[in-house]
Amino acid sequence: EVQVVETGGGPVQSGGSLRLSCAASGLTSSTYCMAWFRQTPRNARQGVAAINNEGLTSYAESAKGRFTISEDNDKKLLYQQMNNLNPNDTGMYYCAARTSRGGWCRAWWPDFGVGGQGTQVTVFS
Repeated sequence: EVQVVETGGGPVQSGGSLRLSCAASGLTSSTYCMAWFRQTPRNARQGVAAINNEGLTSYAESAKGRFTISEDNDKKLLYQQMNNLNPNDTGMYYCAARTSRGGWCRAWWPDFGVGGQGTQVTVFS
């Protein structure tokens, strides 16, 4: 069973930066996908960014140019550097991981289905 623990959230002023981290365990395959999702009280869990074991990435339009997803393969750590944050980025951020057959990954929740407890990001003006 894959388990993840997210850290790094907090309050930040608009225009500021945060770096989220996620520690994954239970990934037994050498091919996998990892992703970040955001959820708010008004919206369902939405994909932000995804990465596979080869470092191939994909981003939601709102994240392109501002967020960078990265990973440490050996330690099964996932990161998301978030720059130029704005209030629309506010939400609970979840990490998720799953084994895959290889290839490109997308941050689509039904592909994953299980995340951690999340870490809250609050961007204030």
